[in-house]
Amino acid sequence: MSGISPFPLSKQPPLILVADDDKTIRVLLRKAMEQEGYRVVEVNDGKQCLDAYETIKPDIVLLDAVMPVMDGFTCCKQLLQIARNNLMSALATFDTDSVLGNTVISKIWERTPILMITCLDDEESVDRAFEAGATDYVTKPIHWPVLRQRLRRLLQQAQVYKQLEAANQALQHLANVDGLTELPNRRRFDDYLNTQWINLAQEGCPLSLILCDIDYFKFYNDKYGHPAGDVCLQKVGAILSQKAQKHQDLVARYGGEEFAVIMPYTHASGAVHVAAAMQAAVRDLQIVHDGSAVSQYVTLSMGLATVVPTWESSPLDLIVRADKALYQAKAGGRDRFVSSIGYGA
Repeated sequence: MSGISPFPLSKQPPLILVADDDKTIRVLLRKAMEQEGYRVVEVNDGKQCLDAYETIKPDIVLLDAVMPVMDGFTCCKQLLQIARNNLMSALATFDTDSVLGNTVISKIWERTPILMITCLDDEESVDRAFEAGATDYVTKPIHWPVLRQRLRRLLQQAQVYKQLEAANQALQHLANVDGLTELPNRRRFDDYLNTQWINLAQEGCPLSLILCDIDYFKFYNDKYGHPAGDVCLQKVGAILSQKAQKHQDLVARYGGEEFAVIMPYTHASGAVHVAAAMQAAVRDLQIVHDGSAVSQYVTLSMGLATVVPTWESSPLDLIVRADKALYQAKAGGRDRFVSSIGYGA
């Protein structure tokens, strides 16, 4: 077959879930599907289909319309509801401090194609099948070449969706991640800070920001070369990320030798604790820096700011406060941090 292979991105052959109360039909379907190279799981009714669906996560469902216990129309609606519930669950737990929205993206494409197979071929039954959520519809007696072609088409569509998902994730990664340190980049920093500002303004909770600058980094590059400077940035970025205290804290590369740490729901005292831990951890790396005027090793100057966001203020106010505190830390001799507590904090 030319064009896109019907097999999905996984190396495993597609898994087909067959739900039909007629054993003869199930045997015929299994034989036909296995001849195409597919894996097959059989169930007798709609209830068993739902249970199997949750367990095996099939690539496609072949569903009889008329079955005992639970008919195919009801089962189809329930399968669609499972897909909706999965998406809603993903949205409810959306990891807003993650670089990628992979979870939500995956759930959007997660719905499994459902091919209804039935002896009912009247217009009302066909409409009912599609209203219940069926992707396609074939009638009994089964025309096997038609069934094979429709299966291939549905599997191709599913593969295209997965390819789109993978491409979207790659683009999101390029757009939001710093290529050198693999930390969130400035774009992601701005997006996340704006999102947290709105959330915390509604809740009346504090937001802290740390701006970090590697001391005398230009001299480090001049003495050891830019490749060594890149390695230094990677090590510092990794240790800052490791020392972030909470799941929702975001460590980003702010630009050049500067890093930023966004800390929602963090009071000034908490920000001071995190800054001290990060500063000590960078010193403990013992990255030799003969070009530094304050230490034989790489050190950080840090500016801290804490506010309770309001609708009358903006995230830029917090950045300006942290930047002024960073300037004071540098002017005060470097290898230290200065904290600024703003309105409401």
